[in-house]
Amino acid sequence: MAITKQFLKSKPVCKVTFTVPAADANEVKVVGNFNAWNPKATVLKKLKNGTFKGTVNLEKDKSYEFRYLVDGQWKNDEKPDAFAWNDYAADENGVINL
Repeated sequence: MAITKQFLKSKPVCKVTFTVPAADANEVKVVGNFNAWNPKATVLKKLKNGTFKGTVNLEKDKSYEFRYLVDGQWKNDEKPDAFAWNDYAADENGVINL
């Protein structure tokens, strides 16, 4: 799993690209407070090499909590900027700081 950040000079926005290796998966989504935890909001595209990839434009100078939904199973990124406890899920969310 990988997260890349591209800060735009012309806008207060960062292009965040999420890459998830999941060759056996049928569907991967990135879900977080940036899309109201809506599992239908951000579906990642499956590439020929078996990874899923997608880009989200997020406002910079903020932090966002997120998780991946891989074939209906919640998963965390291996190397987010931080982790935050989620009482609702009784698990940790990944955090990305922009």
